[in-house]
Amino acid sequence: MRRTISSLQEVYSHPMNDEPPKVEGRDGLMWIRGSGVCRDWNGIRYKLGMSGKNVGAKELSMNVATIPPGGVAGAHIHVGFEVMLYILEGRVRHEYGEGLTERVDHEAGDFIFIAPGVPHEVFNLSDREPVVAVVARSSADEWDKIVPYERGARREARGSDGAR
Repeated sequence: MRRTISSLQEVYSHPMNDEPPKVEGRDGLMWIRGSGVCRDWNGIRYKLGMSGKNVGAKELSMNVATIPPGGVAGAHIHVGFEVMLYILEGRVRHEYGEGLTERVDHEAGDFIFIAPGVPHEVFNLSDREPVVAVVARSSADEWDKIVPYERGARREARGSDGAR
């Protein structure tokens, strides 16, 4: 039986669950069946997936993220790890780069790669539908090494003529 998030109501009707999901497996193959929602962070609700904490992964973690209608995942940076996303449902805009001056829109079926250290802010483009994405990180720590980024910030101070 295939399990998917079919509606925002399904996602947000689940109570927050600090209990880790039941991990099953043997001989190097691990699985979680129907993980519950575990965390709200930065405008996103995460379904607990797999990480170093629950399956002993050394360099990878994965979960499912939902951004509610009209929601925004505030600007942030991933320090020292890569992220790949696959959009399952909805339409999303990434504003990214120094000062968040670049932008690109994505929709269900798109894959996205975010290199370490790239500032980005994520907007659900719909006021009616959630954005749902599978998120994989090249870090076994699910929540560590993510830092806020101030919109309009620059990594290096520059003079008015662009010189450093």
